[in-house]
Amino acid sequence: MDKIVLKNVRCYSYHGCLKEESIIGSDYLVNFSVYTDLNKSAGSDQLKDTIDYVLLNKIIKSEMAVPSKLLEHVADRIISSAFRSDARIKKCTVKVSKINPPIDGDVEKVSVKLSRKK
Repeated sequence: MDKIVLKNVRCYSYHGCLKEESIIGSDYLVNFSVYTDLNKSAGSDQLKDTIDYVLLNKIIKSEMAVPSKLLEHVADRIISSAFRSDARIKKCTVKVSKINPPIDGDVEKVSVKLSRKK
């Protein structure tokens, strides 16, 4: 199975369980892979024959804009939205990372990674 990857999509969002996180917000990175058959588009050189990564980026931005308490919830929404957007997507993997999380300690980021198949 072939793969399309969006790496380190930067977002400023308002996710978290602390009240301050929903007010102040923070920086996030999203890595998103969709698995599909790219044989047709490889031969045709036509956008209509592939999964449009511009659409995938819009899905990420749209779902990241909806505040959630848990990164797991955001990641699941991204995957669900991608599956709804194009029936040719067979599998998705998404990693959502919160940069400099408000926890006790010097932590660069925390991440949640989900994979789902149709």
